[in-house]
Amino acid sequence: MVTDMTSGNPLKHILLFSIPLLIGNIFQQLYNIADLVIVGRTLGVESFAAVGAVAPIFFLITFIIVGLTNGFAVVTGQRYGAKDINGVRNSFVISTILSTFVTVAVSIICSLLMNPILKLMNVPQNIYHNAYWYVQIIIIGLIVTTMYNMLASIIRALGDSKTPLYFLIVASIANIILALIFIQIFHLGVPSSAIAVILSQAISVILCVFFIKKRLPILHLHKNDWKLKFDKNFFDSAYEHLSIGIPMAIQFSIIGVGILIIQSVCNTFGSNVIAAITAALRIEQIATLPMMSFGVALATYVAQNFGAHKFKRIRLGVIKASTINIILAVIMAFVMRIWGTDIISAFIGTNKTEIIDIAHQYLLISTIFYFFLGQIFIYRNALQGMGETFFPLLACIAELLMRAFAAVYLAIKFGYIGIFYSGPIAWVSASTIMFFGYFGSIKHIIFKVKEKLHT
Repeated sequence: MVTDMTSGNPLKHILLFSIPLLIGNIFQQLYNIADLVIVGRTLGVESFAAVGAVAPIFFLITFIIVGLTNGFAVVTGQRYGAKDINGVRNSFVISTILSTFVTVAVSIICSLLMNPILKLMNVPQNIYHNAYWYVQIIIIGLIVTTMYNMLASIIRALGDSKTPLYFLIVASIANIILALIFIQIFHLGVPSSAIAVILSQAISVILCVFFIKKRLPILHLHKNDWKLKFDKNFFDSAYEHLSIGIPMAIQFSIIGVGILIIQSVCNTFGSNVIAAITAALRIEQIATLPMMSFGVALATYVAQNFGAHKFKRIRLGVIKASTINIILAVIMAFVMRIWGTDIISAFIGTNKTEIIDIAHQYLLISTIFYFFLGQIFIYRNALQGMGETFFPLLACIAELLMRAFAAVYLAIKFGYIGIFYSGPIAWVSASTIMFFGYFGSIKHIIFKVKEKLHT
């Protein structure tokens, strides 16, 4: 069901929208977590490390796709907020064409360069084969990942965050069942878990298409919608989507590159450290999902209100969302510090004491800085909802530089413990830029819109 967020209580809209997003994000994480738990429990630490060693490549590529499709959906949300129904359908068509083109290009390039990439990442030889085939299968099925993220982001842009959640639940359950069947019954090893991921995401795509056909007439496309003329209107619309989608894809990819650098350094410390950091990062991703979900909900809220030119509602929504994220940061930090060890044990078993200790050390350091990460989610999504990409991009570049510096320099000086400080240092840098960037640019953004309305 679509939701108009341009009227009513801002906090209520953001909360109601973020709860299905949070649950959906948890199930999204289950794609990777199910693989890791099943692989770690049934195939051993080396197989667990093989998936973890190349996970940053998977994240990097996924980040690019998510950033691109979320950027396109910002345009969809703005047009829906402006009550431009034809514009919404045009955005759907343009998003589909551009997403497909980019995905095919990324898949071909990454597939051809995978061997050099894995060598640059210092993937140990004993896990190289499994790592290579796991990530190659993910890349081959990337178009499925793209189509789901595009369809889900457009549905959410119309104010419906519940439906993508239902589809994720179905797909996550399917992923677990398929992974167990492929690994335990057919004994296909690590690569089969990647096949399970792709097949389960394909189920999500089918469900999204069926839902749009049955329940979202606003997205029903006809032959005329696909009869695009490559004229000024087409290129203007494509440019509008790309002007938001590409910077957001770059922002997300920069985050992915930072993780890639950390993993490359981490890979030099052997399978136990790889397994420990892999487990800790997955747990941290779950812990920070409430903050991230609030930020994504805010982006949809801001996009709709920006399209309706309701700027006071935007400011009010940002203030309330920022306050909630501060509270969430404190709660999740407390939970991770108290129960983090128990959660880590669920991944790899209670007998892997060295790995558990290393992972727990990471959580003790990173949780102190969750406040800064929470504010990044708020101000970045608020600016992106208004189509502003400069400060989010600048913050991502700062985050990459700080993360790379800390991971390389501190790892040389303090060993793998130095890697643990790379994330917090990056969060502090990026959140500082985003905070001043938001308050420094929002007046300018509103002034430009009002000036355009009067001309």
